[in-house]
Amino acid sequence: MAKGSKKKVNINLRFNIITVLIYIIGIVLIVQLFNLQIVHGAEYREQSNTRLTRESTLEASRGAILDKTGTPLVTSKMEFSLEMYKSKVDTNDLNIAILNMIKVLEKYKCSYSDIFPIKLDPFSFTISDEALAKWKKDNNLPEDISAEQAFYKFQEKYKIQNTNDVQEIRKIIVIRYLISQKGYSSTRAVTISEDIPREAVAEFSENSAKFAGINIVVQPVREYTSGNLASHILGYAGKISSEEYETRKNYYSSNDIIGKTGIEYVFEEYLKGKNGTKQIDMAVDGTTTAEYVSEEAIAGSDIVLTIDANLQKIAENALASNIQKIASGGFGKSYDAKAGACVVMNVNSGEVLAMASYPDYNPADFVGGISTDAWNNYTNNQAKPLVNKAIQNSYSPGSTFKMVTAIAGLETGVIDLKTKINDTGVYTRYSDYQPRCWYYTDYHRGHGYLDVSGAIEKSCNYFFYETANRMGIDNLVKFAKYFGLGSKTGIELQSETAGVLASKETRPSLHPNEPYWSPGNTLQAAIGQSDNEFSPLQMARYISMLANGGKKIDVSIVKTIRNANGSEVSREEINKFVNQKLGLQDDQTEEISINKDYLKAVLGGMQSVTSDTGGTAYVRFRDFNISVGGKTGSAEAPNNQVHAWFVGFAPFENPEIAIVVMVENGGHGNYTAEVVRDIMAEYFGMNTQNIEEDMSATPYVEIMR
Repeated sequence: MAKGSKKKVNINLRFNIITVLIYIIGIVLIVQLFNLQIVHGAEYREQSNTRLTRESTLEASRGAILDKTGTPLVTSKMEFSLEMYKSKVDTNDLNIAILNMIKVLEKYKCSYSDIFPIKLDPFSFTISDEALAKWKKDNNLPEDISAEQAFYKFQEKYKIQNTNDVQEIRKIIVIRYLISQKGYSSTRAVTISEDIPREAVAEFSENSAKFAGINIVVQPVREYTSGNLASHILGYAGKISSEEYETRKNYYSSNDIIGKTGIEYVFEEYLKGKNGTKQIDMAVDGTTTAEYVSEEAIAGSDIVLTIDANLQKIAENALASNIQKIASGGFGKSYDAKAGACVVMNVNSGEVLAMASYPDYNPADFVGGISTDAWNNYTNNQAKPLVNKAIQNSYSPGSTFKMVTAIAGLETGVIDLKTKINDTGVYTRYSDYQPRCWYYTDYHRGHGYLDVSGAIEKSCNYFFYETANRMGIDNLVKFAKYFGLGSKTGIELQSETAGVLASKETRPSLHPNEPYWSPGNTLQAAIGQSDNEFSPLQMARYISMLANGGKKIDVSIVKTIRNANGSEVSREEINKFVNQKLGLQDDQTEEISINKDYLKAVLGGMQSVTSDTGGTAYVRFRDFNISVGGKTGSAEAPNNQVHAWFVGFAPFENPEIAIVVMVENGGHGNYTAEVVRDIMAEYFGMNTQNIEEDMSATPYVEIMR
């Protein structure tokens, strides 16, 4: 046989086989269709009319927020809610089921949604006249109808005939009215009651036939386990807004909670978790016949912070007590001190060990939606308790900036370790601007000859005026930038301020009527005034860099992220995520190697502040068991206020921590040193004691800068 003929036979054979297969499949389909529609049609129609399948969401538990030791600061507890679907029961059976449901809820003292605007005993409306007029119109009621008449109109509307008890009638009306206002269907439920106890859940489940259309939902609810502790760090979560929902429809429902501030906001994508799915089979009368999980929920990741809960508590309490003491005249004169901040930082790693902002707030107030009264109390408070003053506000640093001026002067060579400048009290270099040293203002004389260490100890303005005048503002700005002043630290929290570093570049935008830089601006910038404004967190980074030998550090308040499966997120991934979410950029400042001898001289001056009898904070640390380097600062602020600063580090010989405290209108930096002392006592395991201040041990003026 020819090859061509053989090939043609094979093709015909395959075609015939395919034709037969198609014919067989067609017969099978016809038989199956006949079986479904004719033989078992009635049976399947009966099943479809008596069973509904709904898909319900299994809420994923939101991840926890822990301190560095694993102590939970924020967790999620599981809460049961009762919801109701539309079912194919007649009106009378629905009313009976609703009354049965209310009786169980009241038995276990569960509250339920009640938005019906008529109350009993006596009959009266519960809404304003303006709202009432609209309500009557919306419900097709006469304008002059009484509350009692309107009540019975609703009884008639909802065909409530299963009881004559007026109290029971109202309970049925409440739920029927809720349904009409909120809307529900066989696939979309209306929430009746939240946070119901397990006993109520058990009773509903055991007698489901009595409660048409109900469903029990398990929802995770945010729980802030330590009250107000670390509230500005943790932030709070609340119901997703319509604007937020519009951009997150693929991952959120309209009833989800979402992080609004703090760690809750920044790490929302890790904390949320992934919801699962549950299938619910129901009879048309609303009775649940079967439930099964089709997709398990995956819990959100846990965020482990760098803070220590115990140290955080000490910092918050010490700051609050100090502010109250200043305000009440506990240091001899009262000041209108109402707010402040404190930061404790590891000088080598940049980890934030504690960060307090006063006054604080309770994140639990926002769970389930904050009340109008609570919101007004927070927002109308002049001290702004919702603002994290450690990172969101910036303040003139005053004399705490002088170590930058000292380092810049030494590194640029305009002064050296042997240089002594004679403080005569008034700086007369310029005829149009002649600032005074604070010492001259009080004693009418200058400090006399001082070297750089002595100038820091005595906080001598004159010394730093002359140093800055010799080197110029550009050199001062260069070193201030290296220490991170005037730029964000990159902490993993929203709304961090960059502050302002006084310079030729920033002045025009801040002073459009006087845009040119003058020598007087340089003198003021040298002592931490002029336009200089930095956050307490920036100041903590700066002091940490002084204490660690001048090395740059990466500030962080997040230690790690632990996934539900036990794995940890890499530091690289965390940094990338935070940078993208907060719009942060990498540090672009040039690297500077600071002379160790210069640092030693500057730090020596800071030690004298706390250890020498002439030091401006000696009275606070004279009986302290740990050697401390520190610096006081009293910075002039608008409205004749004086912000009080103390910056310090310890132990002096081998620094571990830096602490910065700032009190708005705190009067004098010396006062705030008490906060640093109390925090250090906790950190170093010392016995907390009340150190009595002997105000006569040091001349009064010496402790006021």
